[in-house]
Amino acid sequence: MTETRLRFPPSPTGYLHIGGARTALYNWLYARKTGGKLILRIEDTDTERSSQGSIQGILDGLEWLGIDWDEGPYFQTEFSNEHLAAAEQLLANGKAYKCFCTQEELKDKREAAMAAKQEQIGYDGTCRNLSPEQVTENEAAGLPYVIRFKVPEREGILAYDDKVLGRIERRYNEVEDFVIVRSNHKPLYLLCNVVDDIRDRITHIIRGQDHMTNTTRQILLYEALDAPLPVFAHMPLTLDLKKAKISKRSHGEIVAVHFYREHGFIPWAFCNFLVLLGWSPGDDREIFSREELIEAFTLERINRSSSIFNYRPNDPKFFTDPKAISINEQYLRSMDLTELAPMVQAVLEREGLWQETYQDKLHEWFLETIGLIRDRFHTLNDFATLGRAYFSDEFTIEEKPLNKNVLKQPELKEWLPMLAERYHALPAFTLESTETAARELAEELDVKPGVIINAMRTVVTGQLAGPSMFDILITIGRDKVVRRLRTVSKLYPAEN
Repeated sequence: MTETRLRFPPSPTGYLHIGGARTALYNWLYARKTGGKLILRIEDTDTERSSQGSIQGILDGLEWLGIDWDEGPYFQTEFSNEHLAAAEQLLANGKAYKCFCTQEELKDKREAAMAAKQEQIGYDGTCRNLSPEQVTENEAAGLPYVIRFKVPEREGILAYDDKVLGRIERRYNEVEDFVIVRSNHKPLYLLCNVVDDIRDRITHIIRGQDHMTNTTRQILLYEALDAPLPVFAHMPLTLDLKKAKISKRSHGEIVAVHFYREHGFIPWAFCNFLVLLGWSPGDDREIFSREELIEAFTLERINRSSSIFNYRPNDPKFFTDPKAISINEQYLRSMDLTELAPMVQAVLEREGLWQETYQDKLHEWFLETIGLIRDRFHTLNDFATLGRAYFSDEFTIEEKPLNKNVLKQPELKEWLPMLAERYHALPAFTLESTETAARELAEELDVKPGVIINAMRTVVTGQLAGPSMFDILITIGRDKVVRRLRTVSKLYPAEN
C-alpha cells in the first residue's frame, strides 16, 4: 500500500496566519490518521518578501500548536535547478514554448478582447506555433521571453474528484497557455509547486479553496511531466462576519497564531478551535484530545460551505471569537493540574511573579491554588492578572467592587482591621474558624455578614467574585490576609 504523504508549504512573507495554521492542522491530522508523513516545505521563492523572521515565526507557531512534521523543513529555493530542468524538459517535449510577447502587447490584446466582448480574453497563442527559426531569430535579437505551458488542444472536459467539493470540471478551451517561467528566468509557483510535490511523492493535497484556480493548470503539468496525480481536497475559506476572507492585511494580528500564544491560549485548545472552523465530527462533540481528534478526522467531514470567524472589532466582552475563548475556558477548568502547572509557571515567570519555592516547598500549595482559582478564568494570562493577589501583594483592586463593597461603607476602615486582629489571634487559621470570626463580628456590629465578607473579598483579592471567600483566606494565608485587612484605610480618600 502506498504511503500517504502530505505537505504544508507556507510562504514566509509574514507571521503564521490562522488560515495557514488550520491548513497545517488538517494535513497533520490526516497524516497521523493514515500513518503517513507530513513534509514541511518553505516556499521562499518570493525573495523580496520572504524573511528569516517570518520563517522562524512559522516554525515557532507550528511548534507551539504541537503540529510536528516528519521531513523538512525543505526550502523551495534550494531546488530551483530542478524547477528550471522541468521547464526545459517541457520545452524539449513540445509541451511548452518561448513567448516573446511584451507586456504592452499583451495589455493591448486583452483590452481589445474585452472591448469586443469575447468569451476568452486570455493569451491568444501568438507565439504558440513559432517555427524553430523564428525562435532562434528572436533570441539572437536579444528579445526577452517567458516560457508558457502549451495547453493541449482537446475537446471536452478536464475533471478531477475533489475529496471535499466533489467533481470539479473545466473545459480545456477555457484554459489559456499559462506562464511557467518569467522573463528573468525564475520559475513561477505553478511549476515549482508541482515539481516539488512530485519529488516529495505527495499523495494528498489539502489546501484552501482559493488555490482552486491553480489546480486545473497544475493537473496539466502533472500529466505533462508523466507524474501520478495526487488526491485534492480544497477547504472552503474562513470569512469574517461581513463575509470577507480573513487576512493579515484586513484583520491584523487577531488572525495571527502568535496573538493567541501571547494572550494565554492553551495550544491544543486553540487547535481544537481551529479544527472546528470548517470541519465537524458528525455529532455534537466539540472537545477532543489529540488521540480522539486523530481518530475522528476525515476529509469527507470537511464542510463545503465557508466557516465564520466570529470576531467583532471593539467588542468589550470578547476580544476574539467567543468560541475560541469558550473552548480555552473548558480546557483551563478540566486539565490535569500537573499538565496545567508548567503553562501557568511560564506566565508567572514572564510577569515576574514566579517563586522557586513553588517548584519544591510550596509545590502542593501552587497546584491547589491554580486549581482553586481557574474556574472563572478565560486564558492563562488571567493567572497573572485576575489571580495576581494570590502570588503577590502588589495587585490592582477593580474599581467596581472597590466602590460597591468598600468605599460605600466608611465604617469598614475600622471594621476590617478589627477582623484582622481576630484572625491574628486565632489559635488555628481554618475554614471554620475564619468564617465563624467574620460572622461573629458582623453580628456584634449589627450588619449583614455579606457586608464584611464582600469587603474582605475586595480588599484581599481585588476582585468582585471568585471562589469561596474562606477557601481564599486559607489559600492566601494568615499573614497576607491580616496585613491587607489592617491597611484598608489606604483605599479611602485622604480626609482634609
